[in-house]
Amino acid sequence: LSPKTGEDMQDRRVIALSKVECLLIPQYWLMQHNRANIWVRIRQFLDQNIPSQDQIFKAFLEHRKWLQYRQELVREIVSRKKIPNNTTIHDVPYSLRINSDTIPDSLNSASMADSGRDKSPKPGTTPEEETGARKRHDNARSGGHSSSDEGFEQGKRLRTGETMMIPGISVQTVVGPGVAASPPKFVSLEEIMKAAKDIKDMSLVHEIAVDRNFKLEKFEPPPDSIQKQVKDTMQTVFWDILAEQLNADPPSYDQAMVLLAEIKESLLRLLLPQHTKLKQEINEILDVDLIKQQTKAGILDFQYYAHYVISVMGKLCAPVRDDKIQELSQTTEIVPVFKGILETLEIMHIDMANFTIELMRPDLIARSIDYEKTKFAELLKIQPDGLDATRKWVLKHLDTVKASNPQLHSTDKDTIVRILTAKTIAEAYLELLQWDESMPFPETVMMDEGRFRALGERCLRMTVVGAVLLVTLSSIKQLQGNSAFKELLKQHVTVLLEEAHSNKYLEKLMPNVATQVIKDIDDCLKKIGSSELDAESKRLLSGQILEIASPSHKIRQLVCTRVHEFLHQSITSPNTAPLQVPPGLSSLQVELTGVTGQFLHLVSHNRAVYGEYYCNMVASTLS
Repeated sequence: LSPKTGEDMQDRRVIALSKVECLLIPQYWLMQHNRANIWVRIRQFLDQNIPSQDQIFKAFLEHRKWLQYRQELVREIVSRKKIPNNTTIHDVPYSLRINSDTIPDSLNSASMADSGRDKSPKPGTTPEEETGARKRHDNARSGGHSSSDEGFEQGKRLRTGETMMIPGISVQTVVGPGVAASPPKFVSLEEIMKAAKDIKDMSLVHEIAVDRNFKLEKFEPPPDSIQKQVKDTMQTVFWDILAEQLNADPPSYDQAMVLLAEIKESLLRLLLPQHTKLKQEINEILDVDLIKQQTKAGILDFQYYAHYVISVMGKLCAPVRDDKIQELSQTTEIVPVFKGILETLEIMHIDMANFTIELMRPDLIARSIDYEKTKFAELLKIQPDGLDATRKWVLKHLDTVKASNPQLHSTDKDTIVRILTAKTIAEAYLELLQWDESMPFPETVMMDEGRFRALGERCLRMTVVGAVLLVTLSSIKQLQGNSAFKELLKQHVTVLLEEAHSNKYLEKLMPNVATQVIKDIDDCLKKIGSSELDAESKRLLSGQILEIASPSHKIRQLVCTRVHEFLHQSITSPNTAPLQVPPGLSSLQVELTGVTGQFLHLVSHNRAVYGEYYCNMVASTLS
């Protein structure tokens, strides 16, 4: 994967024991499938959990220092009291002496010593004799004091405290409680893959809950893209090969049988549980083994099976697909029929999935909050500091809110935390509409990053349109009460600013806006019988409009402040009473209410899922 999309591959090596084929995926293709910003989330997850080269080297040095300290400690303990050791290399089974890569580098010496003795009776001896011989051998190892507690303890210390050097095997010593090694903790690949799957599932549920118009669509690559060319070429070659096999003498039906089996399986997946008779009928008629026998005997009636498949598709498809089914029923050539059936079945599966989503949407919305809470809590278990950006984002506004609410110090602590959290997070949500692109987006709102950025762009365009209207109407007194002119000017300026995604784009577009405003003024003045603007008035008005591109423009700042105050009031209002449109923005009422409704919907859902984390951050900071 690209370093900007997946794991950072700098200073990394991929080692394989067998032949490996690498699939290079273009970054732009991944970005086209970047639902809920999934690739950025995976990249941040990998960066936080996969150690860097410096971290690995530091862990290696710490581990080596620990091994040296442990060995010195073992030598010191052993040197305090000499204990006889009669163990030789011959006491270790051959299976443990073999230098094999499959044996771990670190084994417990105590367990190896216990497993190193063959406890089965030797040939020619009874179990009782073998037991006695084993006891005598243990007595010899412990210095002949097998019956005393001291001898037992000495033998025990011997087995657990000595380092054994065996060719091919490094046996680690274990010295009692508190001396065991503590290697650095890493996240396994299974945990990473499970977390990625949980994020994907959580993102899908979130999309269905937040986007009322969410539906699955068949992916089509851009017309002039390399992916489109590769896809068309591969499909053309595939169907050409199938046509050659069917037109050969004798014809080959191997690939056709594979496609028929796929068609049968696809039809069965479209069936509902109550379609038992239709399922039985499909299995009986589309019997692949029977059809293979017919092809070998040369009695295959392809049109019969094609018409049957098309008739079943006609029963299962949505009414909007009837024209496609009718077109397929009139096709007689084998390859176009196969191709049309497979393409239509793919669309039918998407229709079925969208129908299922629409059917289950109310239940998904009702359960989405609890589901997202659970999945996010599971994600934090393997990513402990998964709220670093969120914590900085929330607490950035806490001091400002505290300073503007000094009266809260006289209330109880729980009330202070609750009120400060509500006010702080409201300011934080508004910041998302003007987010600094150089800063990482907070983790708790990352799935809605695209929506918040889009709302921020809409607010930017709405603010500029409002500023243009105020500047224009304040300069042309005779048009201030003309509502038709206001609406026409708003529409024209809005169209010109569709590509304004940031202040950088505004500087390029504002000259066109100024030209259009002058033209609309002249046209409207002609209609009402007034004289056109003189050259000096046009120059002054054009200059005033061009200055709106600056973020520090006073009128633009005023409009922006009123828009944000209206949004702030909508997400903090304790009741559902209608809100008053700010002064000077009555012409933008439709646009303002549209942005406010979507912003309130996103904030309400996010606050319901992650409000507990925000409250804990504020409470821990205050304490």
